[in-house]
Amino acid sequence: MLKVKIVTLAFCAGLLAIILLQNTAPVETKILFMSFTLPRAALLFLVAFVGFLCGVVLTLVVGKRS
Repeated sequence: MLKVKIVTLAFCAGLLAIILLQNTAPVETKILFMSFTLPRAALLFLVAFVGFLCGVVLTLVVGKRS
């Protein structure tokens, strides 16, 4: 089971790396009242990182209930 998790994680990390490397064009991003320009790869990485953190927090919260 551990091998499956490691292979899945490696596959997802590799896929994320490929996607990030192919998206280097700058994009304008608006969040509430702020507007800023950053590379699309940075925005994708930021969104992936926030999703990862949400998954970790959710796992910790659900794990404490059991």
